[in-house]
Amino acid sequence: MDSGAIRRRLATLLTVLAASGLLAVAAPGQAQAAAQSCSGHKIRTFAFSTGSVKLYRSGNYLCALTVPKGAAAKRPMMVSMQVRGFEPIVDKGQFMSHAGPVRAYVGHRKVWIKGSVGRGSYDSGGWKRY
Repeated sequence: MDSGAIRRRLATLLTVLAASGLLAVAAPGQAQAAAQSCSGHKIRTFAFSTGSVKLYRSGNYLCALTVPKGAAAKRPMMVSMQVRGFEPIVDKGQFMSHAGPVRAYVGHRKVWIKGSVGRGSYDSGGWKRY
């Protein structure tokens, strides 16, 4: 093998190593971002005075999260989704960017959605089909 072929193979090897290194650094951030949002398509946004509850559907699953208006320090937030006949799934605490996601299999059942940021809140006010 001549020196030109060796250099080309070495350059190819270095390129592959550099690309795999970049993927290894970027993948944890992408995995974290995926864990902080809902999959599927957004079907509704329920706005209230201090934020909104976003509802997503993927097949027979619903996913909800509460997002505040504007960025600020940690504040109390909550998101709750209850499928009729089951216990509510709740994420409640002090958060900066969002509460949730909460995800549940709904099939053809009705759902009760709640969310709050600080003193403002949303309540679907009963069982609804989404």
